[in-house]
Formats: sequence, C-alpha cells, structure tokens
Amino acid sequence: MAQLANTPLSVLDLSFVSSGGTGPQALRATIELARHVDALGYVRLWVAEHHNLPSVASGAPDIMTGQILAATNRIRVGSGGVMLPNHAPLMVAERFKVLEALYPDRVDLGLGRAPGTDQITSHALRRRQDVDPGDDFLDRLKELMAWDTGNWPPDHPYRNIKVMPVDVKLPPIWLLGSSGYSARLSAQIGVGFAFAHHFATHDVLDAMLSYRDAFQPSDRLAKPHAILALSLVCAPTDEEAEYHASSIDLAHLRRARGNFGPLPSPEEALATPYTDADRAYIARNREKLVVGSPETVARKLQRYLDTTLADEIMITTPIHDFAAKKRSYELVGAMQSASVDA
Repeated sequence: MAQLANTPLSVLDLSFVSSGGTGPQALRATIELARHVDALGYVRLWVAEHHNLPSVASGAPDIMTGQILAATNRIRVGSGGVMLPNHAPLMVAERFKVLEALYPDRVDLGLGRAPGTDQITSHALRRRQDVDPGDDFLDRLKELMAWDTGNWPPDHPYRNIKVMPVDVKLPPIWLLGSSGYSARLSAQIGVGFAFAHHFATHDVLDAMLSYRDAFQPSDRLAKPHAILALSLVCAPTDEEAEYHASSIDLAHLRRARGNFGPLPSPEEALATPYTDADRAYIARNREKLVVGSPETVARKLQRYLDTTLADEIMITTPIHDFAAKKRSYELVGAMQSASVDA
C-alpha cells in the first residue's frame, strides 16, 4: 500500500482571476505561490494554457515557466500543459530547449491534446498554420519528438534543420489526459502521464491503471510515472475548508452555464440562492473534490493512492482567499512528515 507520507506532492496553478482582482495580480500570485511551495518541498509546479477565458490570466505557459524558474531555487517547473494543436512543434521545441538550457534538470514539458479554448479561438490560434479540421495531435507529437532526436526519414524536408541550442535535449515529456487516449499513448511511447481527475468524466482507475499495465520502457523513461491531479482544499477544520470550497462550487456551476467569469468569493457563493438542481450538480462535482481538515484530507488522499497506485499527487486549489490557499498547501505538505493511516 502506497503511503501518503512517501508520495511526492506537486502543484497545478491556473492563475485564476478572483472577483475583485486583476489579471496581473493573478499572474504575480502564481509566482508567489511557486516560491511558497518551493520552500515547502513540493517537487514540481505546472502552469496551464487556456485562451479567451476571463477567469484565467495566462495563455502562455512557456513564459510563465521561465518567470517561475527565475523566482525559485529547486522546484521543477513546467507546462500542464502546452496545448500542442495550437502550436508549431518546432516552436515548442525551441522554447523548451531554451528553458532547459537556462535551468537544466528543472523543466517539464507537459503536452495536451485539446485546444484549451472554444472553436473560434482555436481557429484564430491556428489560422496561419496548416489547419487540419481533424485530430492531428499524434502527428504533431511525432514531429516534436523528431526535433529532439533527429530521427527523420532520409527524404524528410526538415531533416537538416537544427533546433537551437543544438547541444541541449528537450526536457522530460509528459502527456496530459482526461480520458483513456492519453493514458494508452503515454504507455506506448514510454513517457510520464498526468490524469486530470479534477475535471475528467473518464474513470480514474481505468486511466491510471491501464497506463501502468501497458507501459513500455523508453530512452525517456525507464518505468511508469503516473500523476493524479486533484482539486483540494485543506484548512484547520472541516468547517473552514467547506467555507473556502464554496467558491469552487459556485464557479463550477457558473461554468456549466457558460459563465467563465472570475472566481467568486465564499461570500458570493453563500449568498447565492441555489435550486435543487444546482445543489445536485454541486454534489456530483464534489465527488472529485477533496475538502477538509488535515485528518479528513489525509484519509481521502490515502484512498486515492490505494486504488489508483499514483506515483505522485498534483494539487490544484482554486479558491478566492490567497492566504487560505497558501495555508492549504502548508497543511498538505506537512503530511509528508508523518505516516498516514489508511
């Protein structure tokens, strides 16, 4: 049985804009959070790519990765992820090789298959590329890896192009997923896999265990490494944790209705007149949200470890109160210094 005390912890932060706040404040808060969790001993922090969402301040994970690396000392930093359909693979290779050159052995290249936005914005992102209306993720992934290895067919037009700096390899590649597709592909090509349980509808056990069972060792990774990403709120008491999590409840409900505005405060959430249907929706979403005191959270995380066999837990805490957010990571980080009962 995996023990929480021995399981690496990491962070996913989306630079959410909070009600009453601004985009620049959200970006700076991500950097401040990175410094905080770096000092706490978290192993990595990833930033995401989303576009045309008023609630998310950053659509540029490569830029944020560089800023965070410059502001921290030890923690690995990377993309969770670069949405590969939006980008020319050569550009992704160039930018992450530069990051790896400046911060060796501290960079992760997480890749996503979705565009991270709506269809119109996705078209705008790709309109000066060779837009393929189908799913060309696998072709782009193969091209990105070829830019790193140089394993082009003899007659390929790109085979003589060198990605600078030429004497630096790409950082470790991770595939992100909320379905079984990325789990199978990660296992097939022998790279790390991160499952987005905080918003996935696909069965978490199927994704995590099928990746492990089918994993094929590669030059990039000798054995499987599966990250389980969870939304989590921890506070000194269950009641306080529930208070802060109420803003997540309202935010998810609003998004289900097409409202992607800033993250609401608990006061806004508690003043909202929910219908029975609203409460049912919130209850279903709560099945994927870990909320509570350190004791409550530890029990819930241990159950996830026992069932999914996750090698690492990645936590996202999208709550309105930044001080409470930092405290949540402190409380969870402290669990690593004590053994946890099942």
